[in-house]
Amino acid sequence: MFFSIFLLLLVVGFDQLTKVWVVKSFQLYESLDVIPGFFSLTYLTNKGAAFGFLAGVTSVWRHYFFLILVSVALVLIVIAWFRMRNDHRFYGPALALIAGGAIGNAIDRIRLGAVVDFLDFYVAGHHWPAFNVADSAICVGVALFLLANFLEERQKKQIQV
Repeated sequence: MFFSIFLLLLVVGFDQLTKVWVVKSFQLYESLDVIPGFFSLTYLTNKGAAFGFLAGVTSVWRHYFFLILVSVALVLIVIAWFRMRNDHRFYGPALALIAGGAIGNAIDRIRLGAVVDFLDFYVAGHHWPAFNVADSAICVGVALFLLANFLEERQKKQIQV
């Protein structure tokens, strides 16, 4: 349990520190080439969800919708953590990464009304949607969760044979 809480706090802390640095160091839409033709730090905001989903909705309800969604997701993650943490050693860290990322982005929504994104990868003018540390933690957490699920199922099949 200690490691999962530590990992969650590490993700939230690093996510918020990087976002504060970007907001203080860049003007909105300002970009700094780190690896020309491939990677830039670009200060953007996203009022929507992943890939800008619902970003065009101007209703105040969008804000509440995302906060309720994050709250429900965090409750489900805590329940899953208590049920699955002993099933495979990767479930605890995976759920901690997902929860840490969700909390990091929720803090932005509460504090700023939008999520700060700044990691901008591109090739030949084709940009992957900008993201942040919290988004990365969520993606790594989901991948780790799926890996744990695959390994657990494989182990169950080997035991049955």
